[in-house]
Amino acid sequence: MFGQKIYRYASHRYKECFIYVGGLAVLFARTIRCIFSPGLRKHEVLDQMNKIGVASMPIVFLISFFTGMVLALQSAYQMQKVSAEMYIASLVALSLLRELGPVLTALIIAGRCGAAISAELGTMKVTEQVEALESLSANPVQYLIVPRFLALLIMVPILTIYADFFGILGGYVIGVGKLNITHSLYLKMTYTALSVKDIIIGLVKSVTFAGIIGVISCFEGINSEGGAEGVGRAATASVVRSFILIIIADCFITALFYFTMRG
Repeated sequence: MFGQKIYRYASHRYKECFIYVGGLAVLFARTIRCIFSPGLRKHEVLDQMNKIGVASMPIVFLISFFTGMVLALQSAYQMQKVSAEMYIASLVALSLLRELGPVLTALIIAGRCGAAISAELGTMKVTEQVEALESLSANPVQYLIVPRFLALLIMVPILTIYADFFGILGGYVIGVGKLNITHSLYLKMTYTALSVKDIIIGLVKSVTFAGIIGVISCFEGINSEGGAEGVGRAATASVVRSFILIIIADCFITALFYFTMRG
């Protein structure tokens, strides 16, 4: 009897998971189709770019700058044991461009902007503003979701590059100011360690993470129900599920590039 209950519960959860993934796929397909349809609200895209990108720059700067400093300090423990302090610059630069820059930026945007998008769309849903748009023959996906989705696709890669720069700068401050690495040597080791592949990996990850945040936050918001409590649940689910899928996608993309672009 107990085993049957577990089986029914697991079957129900798997069914819900497939329905959820299917809903995300349908929303993503509709969004891509609407992007290439006439009637794109460019002024709304610019407004969302300002809210998502420009407003997030201070917190991205703080987190990336101090992450670079901490990364340099932590790596110094082991590097100093083998007199290899000059490789701290290479370690910081590679870690930020390939991994920490895209992931930290995506997590910041998911927490700061993804929840806001879900709450905003959720409020419009529970107050029947979305139904009002449909009654006026307006497409809610094109009117509400496309500007936010495009703004994320544009601004998350830009913020990732921004985070990479200031993260490397944080490592530079520690390397030159505390670890006695010369200015020219630090810059040389940073430059020689990087390649076009590292930049491509970071940008591919950032675009993928932006798509994940956009689809999940809009899906949770546009499907929220139950009044103010439902809006809160949608915002929470948006952040949690975005975090999970960002980490999973990061693992898959890292493995893909490792096996296909090794060397």
